[in-house]
Amino acid sequence: MLKVLGGVIQRDLVLAFRRRSDVLTTVFFFAIVTTLFPLGVGPEPELLRAMAPGIVWVAALLASMLSLGRLFALDFADGTLEQLALSAEPLAVIVVGKVVAHWLVSGLPLVILSPLLAVQFGLAGDSISVLSASLLMGTPVLSLFGAVGAALTLGVRGGGVLVSLLVLPLCVPVLIFGSGAVSAQASGLGSSAHLQLLGGVLASAAVLTPWATAAALRIALE
Repeated sequence: MLKVLGGVIQRDLVLAFRRRSDVLTTVFFFAIVTTLFPLGVGPEPELLRAMAPGIVWVAALLASMLSLGRLFALDFADGTLEQLALSAEPLAVIVVGKVVAHWLVSGLPLVILSPLLAVQFGLAGDSISVLSASLLMGTPVLSLFGAVGAALTLGVRGGGVLVSLLVLPLCVPVLIFGSGAVSAQASGLGSSAHLQLLGGVLASAAVLTPWATAAALRIALE
């Protein structure tokens, strides 16, 4: 099973790096959105520090939505997804592999880039660390929830818009806990409670969403 999981991850990463423009689009969108806000709001340091957690998290959420429509669409179009569903391995394992590959391509770069972008908001070092930690825990949840939405809208015309409509409400708790952790740290209250709640959401999503995604994929393939 681990061999199959590793094979799916490797395959999807190879395909993703053959389409580098898709990867760069997510990164550039995240960087541009977070950079434009300080220019539009103004140079007031206190205002920027107060808005920084929400801005970075909303930008990360919107950036992660860009690539969700292609999570299963290409494999569905060429028949690969049907062959994967007919294999002896559980479809949920294959889903986990595709979600991990999606996060490595679209989520991890945002986590790596976030400390550099957070500097322009004047955040303290401990707040930047909490921001990176919250994104490291929260962006996999965005990929997991997004996989469910992508599977439910697979083969539907205008599926990209429908994915956003389905996934964004599910991601509201992640947005609240992630940005709340940074705000709490900046105000001196400590971020542990928010990070623990975010970890609970991640654990629940990791257990439940692969099976829900697999069920939705089987329905789409029928």
